[in-house]
Formats: sequence, structure tokens, C-alpha cells
Amino acid sequence: MAFPKRLLIEGEELVLSMHPHWAVLILPSIVTALVLAGWAVLIPNVPDNGAGDTTRWVLLGGGLLVLVAYPLRAWLTWLNSYFVVTSDRVIHRQGIIGKYSMEIPLEAVNDVRFNQSVFERLLGAGDLIIESASEQGRQVFSDIWHPERVQRTIYEQGELNQQRMYQGRGRGDASVDELERLAALHERGALTDAEFEAQKRRLLG
Repeated sequence: MAFPKRLLIEGEELVLSMHPHWAVLILPSIVTALVLAGWAVLIPNVPDNGAGDTTRWVLLGGGLLVLVAYPLRAWLTWLNSYFVVTSDRVIHRQGIIGKYSMEIPLEAVNDVRFNQSVFERLLGAGDLIIESASEQGRQVFSDIWHPERVQRTIYEQGELNQQRMYQGRGRGDASVDELERLAALHERGALTDAEFEAQKRRLLG
């Protein structure tokens, strides 16, 4: 399931979009296998009598409850979780029914770091830590694919974003485009009033 492009603002380009690393699905998969194995072993050995029928239904119902409460929920959460880098911002979006979305404008990013254990390095996973001047402050994103590569992508897009803003000073059309982009971020709540005014002053010189 791809990140919905309707959530991008006009002129914004999708650079990187990913679900959490598949490692988060290891435990739910193990639980699923245990439930299926339990059904395969226990249900055929239940005696064929009235009490046995009740026992079978209890085993089936209990297994289904476990599957719905944990593995199915974990898979749906994974499918509906995104870490996105665009030409203008970093987006973290998740939620099955109720949605949570967090956005960091690239111009507000101060520092990007990552942590990986030895096991995570073998899997190509890790945690990404973003320090920003926005309201979010310090944010830790877990189970990111190849966090070093993502770190580099954020820095590269940040530099390109800054170049566009400075180049826009000498071109009226570019300045208007950047102002509209900033206004859209401000309207979405990704920029505070103070941050919006500061970026607008920097763009206009």
C-alpha cells in the first residue's frame, strides 16, 4: 500500500516512502504460527462427544481472539504506517482507524542521527533520531529501513530545499512558489506562526 499522494501539497515531490522494517512482524508471525500449530495438534485429538465439540469451539474461538488482538492488528498497523521524505518535509503517518500524522519541514531539521545494534545492522534496520526547531523537537523513529541511507537522503533534500529558497530571491515566480509552499505547510500546522514568519523573511530577504 503506497503513501497517498493526495496528501502532498502542490509542487511537492515524493522522494522516499517506506513502511516500518519487516522485523516488527517477526513476533506476530511467530504467534500466528503457534496458534495454527496449536489448532493442528489439539483439535484433531479432541474426543468426539458433546464436550469435545464445545472444546473445539473454545480452541477455535480462543485462537481467533489471539490472532485478531495481536498478529492481525500488528499487520494492519504495519500496512498503515509510513515514514516519508519529500522535497519539503519529513512525514510520519500511522493509524488503522484513528490517524496520527507528524510533519517536520526540512528547513526546521537541525540534526539527523541513527542508532543500530549489531543485529539491526545485519537486518538493515535501526532507529532514526531527528532534532528540529519545530514544535516536535526531538523525535525518535524506530524500525527504519537502512537509517544511514535515510539520514543522507534527508540531508540532501534539505540542501536542495535551501538552494531553492535562496535562488527564489532573484526570481519572482520562484519566490511566489516557495511562499505558497510555506503557506500550505503553515496551514497544515507543520510550521508555527513564528517559524512561518521567519522562513518568509529569509525567502524575501
